[in-house]
Amino acid sequence: MSNFEPNAVIRGFQLTVVGTVRALQNPRLFKYDHFRQAALAISVGIIIQIIIQIPIIAVRFFIWSSSWIVNLEDATWDDSLLDGLSFMNKSVLQVPFLLMTLLKYVTPTLDEIFMDSLNWVDTTYVHKHKTEDPRTLRAMYYPNLVQYSTKDGKGKSKPIHEALLLFLKRYGRKFGMLVGIYFASLVPIVGRFVVPAASFYTFRNTVGTTPAAVIFGTGLVLPKRYIVTFLHSYFASRSLMRELLEPYFSRVRFTSEQKRRWFLDREGVLFGFAFAFTFVLKIPIFGVLMYGVAEASTAYLITKITDPPPSPTQGEGFAETQVEWKNKHDFLGLSLDNLDKLNVAAHEQNPPKPETPGRKFA
Repeated sequence: MSNFEPNAVIRGFQLTVVGTVRALQNPRLFKYDHFRQAALAISVGIIIQIIIQIPIIAVRFFIWSSSWIVNLEDATWDDSLLDGLSFMNKSVLQVPFLLMTLLKYVTPTLDEIFMDSLNWVDTTYVHKHKTEDPRTLRAMYYPNLVQYSTKDGKGKSKPIHEALLLFLKRYGRKFGMLVGIYFASLVPIVGRFVVPAASFYTFRNTVGTTPAAVIFGTGLVLPKRYIVTFLHSYFASRSLMRELLEPYFSRVRFTSEQKRRWFLDREGVLFGFAFAFTFVLKIPIFGVLMYGVAEASTAYLITKITDPPPSPTQGEGFAETQVEWKNKHDFLGLSLDNLDKLNVAAHEQNPPKPETPGRKFA
């Protein structure tokens, strides 16, 4: 199962819990600006939900009106249609995720949450190990990373409309694919094989042929609704993780190929980390508030799956050194209460070299 082994997924979920607890302990997380954006997102989210409900209400009114002319007591298509619309609204459209992602292109609050939380992670780490020899501790992440510019090599930021267009293209492609699979599954006879086949094709390259075949067989037995929900949650968690990591990648520049390999080597942990947040974000109102917590927790995740960055003047070639997660197997074998132990052990065995400050274990 390569990088998607169960142990990696479980460790990713554990990092979700630990990262959330650490993030909520930061008193600066609840600054006024953060809550103002959350309040705005909630208000807009309620308006969007009302707009989405309009066609559903219209369909219900049409069915109710038709019942005065046509006997629908023995019919099942009306219930299936309403259930399908409700399912699309709650499980496929995923309005909270779309809304919060769009807002990040308008205001830099989520980026500020990430950097502030990264500073808090460093502070907490130093406090936790204050009785130990400072020379055995890992390098800090925030002091150097905050010096990296989020602008390109020409000193310019990507225009908002370009960033929005790229995101909407990615979202539209995945949304279109999920909707296409859902409607193709309604085709008589062959429809019942569409979702299991799509699941097999999606997971074969990720988890291997045998586990993908198990998912395919399960899809033939379980109701279609559960398989579509799982398939959508898989894609949604991948998209969410990429968005949460954007503050890091906007500073540490990776090529497209380097980023692809970076994600591939950490795929199991990243999926486990984002999967729980994917479901939490679907909760009305509460999910919007948790998006900021998810961003804050990602700062903790970064310190476990990457090396501390060097100063920008020494950062040339740093991205390539991060493509491979060097201490992955050792980290996955640590107990939950010893997630910082590898940092100390690594430095004791391999003292850091001044000319390569970015090569220390995270």
